[in-house]
Amino acid sequence: MGHIRLMDEPLSNKIAAGEVVERPASVVKELVENAIDAGSTSIDIYLEEAGLQTIHITDNGSGMDEEDAILSFSRHATSKIANEYDLFRIRTLGFRGEALASIASVSKVALWTSDGSTTGTSIEIEGSHVKKQQAGALRKGTDIKVSQLFFNTPARLKYMKTIQTELGHIIDLINRLALCYPSIAFKLSHGEQVLLHTNGRGDLQQVIAAIYGMAIAKKMIPFEGESSDYRIHGYASLPEITRASKNYLTLFVNGRWVKHYSVQQSIVNAYHTFLPIERYPLVILNIVGDPYLTDVNVHPSKQHIRLSKEKELQQLVEDTIRNTIRSLMRAPEIAEKPKKAIVSSEQMDLWKSKPVQPTYSENRSMHTFNKTSDTSMVKEQMDHQEPFIPPIENMQAVSSKEPFPELDIVGQIHGTYIVAQSVDGFYLIDQHAAQERIKYEFFRDKVGEVEAGERQSLLIPLSMHYSADEALHLKEYANQLEDVGISLEDFGPTTFIVRDHPVWFPKGFEEEIVKELVEQVLTGRKADVKKLREVAAIMMSCKRSIKANHFLTKDDMTKLLFDLRQAEHPFTCPHGRPVIVHFSTYEIEKMFKRVM
Repeated sequence: MGHIRLMDEPLSNKIAAGEVVERPASVVKELVENAIDAGSTSIDIYLEEAGLQTIHITDNGSGMDEEDAILSFSRHATSKIANEYDLFRIRTLGFRGEALASIASVSKVALWTSDGSTTGTSIEIEGSHVKKQQAGALRKGTDIKVSQLFFNTPARLKYMKTIQTELGHIIDLINRLALCYPSIAFKLSHGEQVLLHTNGRGDLQQVIAAIYGMAIAKKMIPFEGESSDYRIHGYASLPEITRASKNYLTLFVNGRWVKHYSVQQSIVNAYHTFLPIERYPLVILNIVGDPYLTDVNVHPSKQHIRLSKEKELQQLVEDTIRNTIRSLMRAPEIAEKPKKAIVSSEQMDLWKSKPVQPTYSENRSMHTFNKTSDTSMVKEQMDHQEPFIPPIENMQAVSSKEPFPELDIVGQIHGTYIVAQSVDGFYLIDQHAAQERIKYEFFRDKVGEVEAGERQSLLIPLSMHYSADEALHLKEYANQLEDVGISLEDFGPTTFIVRDHPVWFPKGFEEEIVKELVEQVLTGRKADVKKLREVAAIMMSCKRSIKANHFLTKDDMTKLLFDLRQAEHPFTCPHGRPVIVHFSTYEIEKMFKRVM
């Protein structure tokens, strides 16, 4: 008897603070979200020592009367929830009713607030204890100051990082809130330094410019899409803008900044083959849907949520962003063009020559050149399973889905880069990346058309041994491998053999490709036919493409560029590297001081 007792309110508030108040950024988040919920159009955040010494937030929101101001510091007090059904239709940012009570339990808090209809209220609290309360004339809105955070819980201070680290968390938070609410003017200051100031005019691209710079903002493109349950909109970077982490994928659901792995992965998937490996885009994604479809009451931080109809949302995000990017793909510019291009009449005459076209004799079989390549190995690589090349008289009727420049081939550098020119400058084309793109699209279509009759027997069947659990996994997903042209035949409890493969598998790499695709199923532990087909197409395109230091004839280069023009997306290889780079005439003129 007597072992269980009720905790007093100050103690329970400190325990709650352990969940809610993790660091200064947690306090800023709770207070700024309250200001947003109050309908503020201007929010000023002032910090000292990254918030450990002072967090001072001023807003022009609805404010509170005396009764609400006092009650707001009580535990479980909230204006956002009236009954249990409200938990399933949350439209506000704050709703748990523990923020102010938890903050006040581990700091010194001063509050000045007024709803504009009565006299204002000021309250001073220290460690959950009210030290002072009085009425007075105050403007409409709320002014709250949190000082000496964790002054009565020194053990918590041990876990704080450096001033720069803690300040970085706050900057990241306010940046994201500003991106979500472009109609609110945010001002973030640390000591005498203003770190962010947005104008609150509702232009998201202006907010992007304030955070990431004008150069980045100019390369962000708007997108929007809609399904039966969700509506999405935002900005996505062109593939030439990349980052080393996913931290620049900013996701909002009904006005709340959240972290959601599956939706983030949908954004990454939208850039598939457009970005290099381990590089990520910069995207601001707003998702609007019925609150009944979201559960935000999952974690005290309210950053992790559950979504209903998640697959539908993932597909909407991936398709919308990918289609937007596809429509605007272009060759990367080495420098921006001037408002008026400076090109002399002599230069125009020089570059008006028509692009060199490949010549083909009548009834010539597909995939062959008119002239023999200087290197037979290169010719065999170029000829193998190429897309159909139309007769010369039909070439002008064929057009690329994306705008691709008309080019006149000049030559080749180091057996690796093709040099070509046009009226607006010159271009460098990575021959390996170019053929990877061509062959990737060819193999991608082939993998999707696997037929039982298109098989080539291996001279010696390929034998593969696996552990018992791996063998069970492969047997379960054997039909998925069949969909990409690989038939596994049982040859004992944990052994399989492969007797044949599709005829269009690249010669010399058949066994390597079979083993790699089987390994993909094993390492993923989950068969995804779409992903497996992508892996197969990318792998085969890389194996069969010409490499660096391979010299090509002019006919080889002309044919390669013509095939590239026919590609669906000619500007990046399947790994996301650029295929072609543009040096503008203006930039060349600047380098030689012909223009200033």
